[in-house]
Order: sequence, then structure tokens, then C-alpha cells
Amino acid sequence: MVLALTLGVATFLLAVPFGSFLIKYLKAHDIGEQIRINGPSSHRVKTGTPTMGGIMIIVPLAIMTGLFNLINRESILLPLGTAMGCGILGAIDDWAGLSRSRTRGMRQGRGEAKGDRSGLITRYKLAWLVVIGTGAAIVLHFVFRLESYALPSIPAKFSLGLWYLPAAAFVIVACANAVNLTDGLDGLAGSTSAIAFVGYGVIALLQDQLFLVAFCFTMTGAIMAFLWYNAYPAQLFMGDTGSLAVGATLGVVAMMTGQWLLLPIVGIVFVAETLSVILQVGYFKLTKGSRIFKMTPLHHHFELMGWSEVHVVQRFWLVGVLASMLGIALALL
Repeated sequence: MVLALTLGVATFLLAVPFGSFLIKYLKAHDIGEQIRINGPSSHRVKTGTPTMGGIMIIVPLAIMTGLFNLINRESILLPLGTAMGCGILGAIDDWAGLSRSRTRGMRQGRGEAKGDRSGLITRYKLAWLVVIGTGAAIVLHFVFRLESYALPSIPAKFSLGLWYLPAAAFVIVACANAVNLTDGLDGLAGSTSAIAFVGYGVIALLQDQLFLVAFCFTMTGAIMAFLWYNAYPAQLFMGDTGSLAVGATLGVVAMMTGQWLLLPIVGIVFVAETLSVILQVGYFKLTKGSRIFKMTPLHHHFELMGWSEVHVVQRFWLVGVLASMLGIALALL
């Protein structure tokens, strides 16, 4: 635990100055200037804020893990590799969106038609996420020999056999998309993700998975450094570079602990955000135009109800803390 906490602090101290350099670099290269903000009209002032901030999470995470947490702990290569793989996918998506936005701007200047699509085509991005999630699931099952799930208050674990593969892949892909949907307000995805990693770090500690504890707190330190610049008003956005990497890695960590059925509790904010979108789309199609929420994901609904952005983030963060505490309590049963 001493190593884990020290790595978390050290990662934060490494990442903060790196983040300052990254912001200057992104601004100098106009990476973020043409980013289109989808959400309430009040968010339009954020256009131009540098994006792809996930880089300042992944790079320090890789450096600190590689230096201090990979010796005789090859299993950590899986969550680290997942973070890097999804980070690359997210960076490609962010860059594609930036490039298309610039192209639209030039076409508008010439009076040409413009499209609304930005980033990678959704089905292509989802397909690559499934590839990464399936690859991680194969390693979890055939290399780490994981195939079970745990239930609170029941000592025995229950085997899924080969059904573990689609279950693990689903958890990883769903978690990546859920964090991606949550990333819509300054500090929201980062704060709730940091809480979730702390929760699973404690769960891993209870199970003597000390290598995983160190990884969770290293990730927490990196995310908290990102929050240094992402707190309202944000100087840097996470982008898909960060949200996909953080979400998929959280899913892998949950699977490695065997306590992945607690993930909907520990990550209750992510679940609520995702369900709000699913319900909204389904109800809209069923009723041919009616809506349940003013706007989704859920954080936008509360904004349009009159909550300030800071209040939404703080209250969601509080819910995340309580949910993580409950998840740890259930893991102790």
C-alpha cells in the first residue's frame, strides 16, 4: 500500500508539469480550435479549448508503471496495454474530428456544402473497441485463467466457462463507452473515474492483489493531474483519447479483481449516464418524437433544469463517492 500511494503521488507530480507543456503544444498547433461542442448553448464558449488531454493521463501512467510496477508482474501489461490501445483509437477519432471540422470551415469559406459528421464513423470505432475488448477477454480467460464472478456474502465463486469471454468483452466495451458519454462537463468524467479506480484499488487490496493496487493508484494520480487542468473552467479536455482509455482500463481492472458485478455500483454515474441515453433514444423512436429527459446524457438534463455546471459535477461526484464506498462494503461481505 505504501508503494501504491507513493506511485499515485509521484505520478501526479510527474503529470502536472507535463500537462502544462501539453496544453502549450496543443494551443500552438490549434488542436481544439475547431472542436464542435454538442450540448447546451452555454457550452459554445468552450469551443477552442485544447482536446486530446488523455495523453497526459496515458503517458505518465505508462512511464510510472513501466519503471516501478512491471518487474515480475507481467499481468499489469494487460490494463496498461488496454489503456494505450484505446488511447490510440481515441486519438485517431479526436484527430479525425479535428480534421473534418477544419475541412468544413474551409468549405464554408468557399460557400460549399458541409456535413455534420465528425471523428471516426461510429460503427468503425465500436468495431475496434470490440476487437480490443475481445483481445483483453482472451488474455483474462486463457492466460490469467479467470472465468468466474463473485457475489457479496458468498465465499465461493461461480464459473462461467467460455461464457466469460463475451461477458468480459461486454464489460470492457460498455465501460469505455459509458465513460465516453460521461465526458461532457468540466471535471465530471475525471473525478468520477478517479473515485472508481480508488474503489477498485481498495477492493484489490482486500484480495492481496498488490500489483493491481499500485496500478489503480497510479492511474488515480494521473487522472487527478489531468483534473488540475480540467476543473472548471477547463483548460484541457480529455477527448476520446482519455475517455475510451480510462473507461476500458477500468473495465479490465474490475475483471481482474473478479468483483466485476460490483462495477455498476462503483461506477453508478457511468451507468446512469448511459441508461439516460438508451432510454431517451428508445422512447423517442417509440413515441415518434417525445422525450423523457430535456437532453442526454443525464448531466445535460440537470443543466437545463437550472443546475450550474459546477453543481452538477459536484453532486455527481458525491454520488460517485458514496457508490464507491458501497461497492467496497459489498466486497467486504
